Amino acid sequence: MPKLLLIDGSSYLYRAFHAIRELSAPDGTPTNAIYGFVNMLRKLRQTTPADYIACVFDAKGKTFRDDIYVEYKANRPSMPDELRVQVEPIHAAVRAFGVPILCIEGVEADDVIGTLAVMACAQGIETIMSTGDKDMAQLVNDCVRIENSMTEEVLDEAGVFNKFNVRPDQIVDYLSLIGDTVDNVPGVPKVGPKTAAKWLAEYQTLDNIVANADKIGGVVGENLRTSLEWLPTAKALVTIKCDVDLTQELPNALPDLTPRAANWVELEALFRRYNFRTWLREAEEKLAAGDTGGDAPANADGVAAPAAGKLERNYEAILTNEQLQNWLAKLNAADVASVDTETTSLDPMQARIVGMSFSVTPGEAAYLPLAHRGTDAPDQLPFDATLALLKPWLESAEHKKLGQNLKYDQHVFTNHGVTLRGITDDTMLMSYVLASHERHNMDDLAERELGETTIKFEDICGKGAKQIGFEEVGVEAATAYAAEDADITLRLAHSLHARLAELPKLDKLYREIEFPVREVLYRMERNGILLDGPKLNKQSHEIGLRLLELEKEAYVLAGQPFNLGSPKQIGEIFFEQLKLPVIKKTPKGAPSTDEDVLQELAKDFPLPKVLLEHRSLSKLKSTYTDKLPLMVNPQTGRVHTSFNQTVAVTGRLSSTDPNLQNIPVRTAEGRKIREAFIAPPGHHLVSADYSQIELRIMAHLSGDAALLKAFAEGQDIHRATAAEVFGVTPLEVSSEQRRYAKTINFGLIYGMSAFGLAQSLEIERSAAQNYIDRYFGRFPGVAAYMERTRAEAKRVGFVETVFGRRLWLPEIKAANPMRRAGAERAAINAPMQGTAADLIKLAMLAVQGWLERDGLASKLVLQVHDELILEVPDAELELVRTELPKVMASVASLKVPLVADTGVGMNWEEAH
Repeated sequence: MPKLLLIDGSSYLYRAFHAIRELSAPDGTPTNAIYGFVNMLRKLRQTTPADYIACVFDAKGKTFRDDIYVEYKANRPSMPDELRVQVEPIHAAVRAFGVPILCIEGVEADDVIGTLAVMACAQGIETIMSTGDKDMAQLVNDCVRIENSMTEEVLDEAGVFNKFNVRPDQIVDYLSLIGDTVDNVPGVPKVGPKTAAKWLAEYQTLDNIVANADKIGGVVGENLRTSLEWLPTAKALVTIKCDVDLTQELPNALPDLTPRAANWVELEALFRRYNFRTWLREAEEKLAAGDTGGDAPANADGVAAPAAGKLERNYEAILTNEQLQNWLAKLNAADVASVDTETTSLDPMQARIVGMSFSVTPGEAAYLPLAHRGTDAPDQLPFDATLALLKPWLESAEHKKLGQNLKYDQHVFTNHGVTLRGITDDTMLMSYVLASHERHNMDDLAERELGETTIKFEDICGKGAKQIGFEEVGVEAATAYAAEDADITLRLAHSLHARLAELPKLDKLYREIEFPVREVLYRMERNGILLDGPKLNKQSHEIGLRLLELEKEAYVLAGQPFNLGSPKQIGEIFFEQLKLPVIKKTPKGAPSTDEDVLQELAKDFPLPKVLLEHRSLSKLKSTYTDKLPLMVNPQTGRVHTSFNQTVAVTGRLSSTDPNLQNIPVRTAEGRKIREAFIAPPGHHLVSADYSQIELRIMAHLSGDAALLKAFAEGQDIHRATAAEVFGVTPLEVSSEQRRYAKTINFGLIYGMSAFGLAQSLEIERSAAQNYIDRYFGRFPGVAAYMERTRAEAKRVGFVETVFGRRLWLPEIKAANPMRRAGAERAAINAPMQGTAADLIKLAMLAVQGWLERDGLASKLVLQVHDELILEVPDAELELVRTELPKVMASVASLKVPLVADTGVGMNWEEAH
């Protein structure tokens, strides 16, 4: 039977835009919708061959439905500017893939699809509607079905009934009753899908429901009766028009929709323009082979664009000694192998091995199950004996190994007494160095780099409360998932290696900073830090008492008890009872009570001030004083945070479980938390941090003579700035002038405007602008650097650190002024934050190298922004205090000296 494939372009346009996070071309043009749409189209052409095909989009302007109901789609926001600029490239890509486009004025895409489906059915042609629009279910019959390419949902007649509990021929009546909030079509108030399905099961049609409206009781029955006059209009709006005149667009009817072969010349240009690297390689290979395409019909199966790099997969489960010995031989003979573990936990210090997977050749991989359980679990090789056989290879430095986030697997092997050696690459870190603003998990990487859709963890383990442990997964499903991980990781490494090789600065950054610091972080995580649990428990009790006091105080100020965590109740008390001024509103139009509003109101009113303190202490208690003692590892007696290398776009590290980067230290209570991080007996904690590092980097990058001179002479930079801005000698600078200068120094490197500076200093905006003008007048090199950096960022779409790290700015050319301004501010600050991140990583490498070379027992235990914390035996204390600043200051040569300050104490706060 001939087949017609109809693609709902308008539906997929928005779905692609919202499904993928920010993605952009090198020049800053957003490409997330283009990428998602093209990926969907490629997949569809490969999986759904057809004799006829069309991609249908909504036309601009009104449709006949707007004449029926002026409020039709009135609540739908206009197309975002970031999507609008991607529409034409998407149309160009669709045409280049050999797919005809239809766009008919006066009707919607649904109506064109409905007309074509009816036309095809009349000629005995099977029709597939590729859409995610529920309204299209009304068109389903014995020769028309829906296939949603993004969710892989298929709806035939039975599928429609299973999903909606009504037949396809009842969908129009069903939609008339429940309405359509997306298109602003009201239904019967309080009538939802269950009620509508129940009524249609009993009365079969809307006409019969209307005829029996008097028999339906309750509130919904009354609502039905008051809606009788509206229902015919609702039905007209949700009914797809199936008699659109297509004679002008398709004079030869369906034969005009014959697919053509992909035009590789046009596709190559598109993929190059928008930086779709994997697809670009495929197009280049096609053109190199002389396949330009574009004129001939598509091949017999209708596939205009075969997938790039698709390999035959050969995966196996290792269940016998013979298989194990065979894979051991492969691993020992391989130049490099990818390795991955499947475990019982995401906590690297607690996780135990369930199985592990390997790959040495693209397309070939194996999974070694060791601890799967359940009645259907096959016999598995003995755990300890098998691990002992693998241990020589795992611990061999000569046998190269790579993986995805191998720091985690390294911990897991250590939990079993195996020291993983020979680690040469980590695909997560390679991806991060190439594009820090992207996602770096393996699933997204596979999609982006290889055009592969992978099996997700949730696909085999489920989600939420029903999620099972990997040890409960059947070995067959586990093999498909785990072996794929190893195979994809190996292939990603090949792809990412090639890209890094084309960018020497980034390759050097990866090899000399990002990859080696992974090992230092592993050791720091393993070391952990000692925690004084009883001290935190006492503090938690004290905070609890203070919270009770604050509650009572808030009740008195409000004149009644209320829930201090309820924005609704706070809003009623603030704005209805106390008549406080409304500072701003929520997106729904209600007066806001967020943090910024409380901060503003607290300047003049006592209750907001009390609520701010209550919020701050509540968060401190729940996040730290209550939680930290519970996170002490029972085996080590220490807290082991996880350092994340691939989260912050600037290159900075973050930490989780627990997050030790964001302990609030501006309050006395927050500082007390750091007092609970302690040195063991016979040791001290030593803290070392770079002094005014971002301002030094600004001096280096801008080359401003006045800044360079101030740092070279060791001046107090804020006092020196104040002297320049206020036109006095350094000795004449007042404390307030120095405070102003400090705010200006740090504010400007974060892109602060005159408005922001005025708020920070609590002065008039004109005065703030005057200070900024004076600053740039005295430091012209800084002003020139900022202007130069903004211009270069707009030209290439990224900025660089001193060490070549690229910091991408996807919104530097955004049509939205606020987003564009935000990207421009980031362009100024990112090179400084990024360079500071690079420097602290170099410091970690240098310090770890020094400790090892000199055989010292001191060890790194924490890193927080520009600060390193070491646990130092008393016997090494003086040596470390003397040498540590020298080691940190020598990691790079800038135009200004690097200075590291140190502190010593029995706890973190004391040492800081």
